[in-house]
Amino acid sequence: MKEKVHSKFVSLFGEGGVFYAAAGRINLIGEHTDYNGGYVFPGAIDKGILAEIKENGTDKVRLFAIDRDEYVEFSLSEESLPSQHWPRYIFGVCRETIKRGGKVKGFDAVFAGDVPLGAGLSSSAALESCFAYAINDMNGNGLDLFELARIGQSTEHNYCGVKCGIMDQFASCFGKAGHLIRLNCKTLEYQYFPFNPQGYRVVLLDTCVKHMLADSAYNKRRESCEKAAAEIKKNHPEVDFLSDCKRVWLDEVRGKISEEDFIRAEYVIGEVQRVLDVCDALERGDYETVGEMMYQTHFGLSRLYEVSCPELDFLAKLARKMEVTGARVMGGGFGGCTINLVKDELYDGFIAAAKEQFNAQFGHDLKVYDVVISDGARKL
Repeated sequence: MKEKVHSKFVSLFGEGGVFYAAAGRINLIGEHTDYNGGYVFPGAIDKGILAEIKENGTDKVRLFAIDRDEYVEFSLSEESLPSQHWPRYIFGVCRETIKRGGKVKGFDAVFAGDVPLGAGLSSSAALESCFAYAINDMNGNGLDLFELARIGQSTEHNYCGVKCGIMDQFASCFGKAGHLIRLNCKTLEYQYFPFNPQGYRVVLLDTCVKHMLADSAYNKRRESCEKAAAEIKKNHPEVDFLSDCKRVWLDEVRGKISEEDFIRAEYVIGEVQRVLDVCDALERGDYETVGEMMYQTHFGLSRLYEVSCPELDFLAKLARKMEVTGARVMGGGFGGCTINLVKDELYDGFIAAAKEQFNAQFGHDLKVYDVVISDGARKL
């Protein structure tokens, strides 16, 4: 990929560029906890965005996206918002940097990526983090990694129409090889945990489906959580989010909220605790407990939060049947990937069975992505 980017860069802009990279991410556990003020547990992966960049002495940004075979240029003023969607990620990063008092000079860039699109691995956050890091470095702006992550998040909010949380950009900026990051979404406190599962592999199975319920259902789940938290707060004023609640406090309000709101909240409170349990297990090197927690999360997402789908449930059940250590839906749900923690000796048989049986059941192929936990945004 580096050779391909460099060759195109030289043909368009000449020599003298500098390489920057940022990563996509997985989330081992902690799903739908971010907007509930709970914990998430992501890590950067060995798939991401690679860019070659150099300043061009003008007030224009000139971009070539190899994966789209498209060239775009724009100036750095607010009214120069590109009409195409993909350049808005980079335009937004430039504008959000300027809003924070950072300098941005015109530059030329060629970039490419190997984050699978639509698989829930945050290719957009990788793109934002790569350019936020590069612009900060080239202009000596001195913004810290948290601010770079916020620049990416604000880009999504203000230029791409997505009201996302901070997790994706945080993981892409703060990623560290061999470590996952426990992030408290309420306080933004974080801690690295070693993740070197000797004898195991992390593999994603992509169903290649996305059911249309996702956006409206996401908002409905969020409303359920807010209603449950508001009812609990009447008894316990210190509660701001469901993550602040004890399980017994939820039982106290069972007759005052709908059964649907109750089971949504039951999942979230359990998931917040599971993240902590997984962290404890990792410190002991106990990957079997990690895997069991992943299965419990899948059960909760499927039966209580109801954001799974037949394809995802099929893969999780197959994993359990084949004695895979852990498996669950990863991401918002209604399609996308399962994340699986698989012993080396079971890997080949599991992948072969998953491919064959999934195709037989649903009539199309799944995709397989092996991932390694890697570094986040950086200069190469």
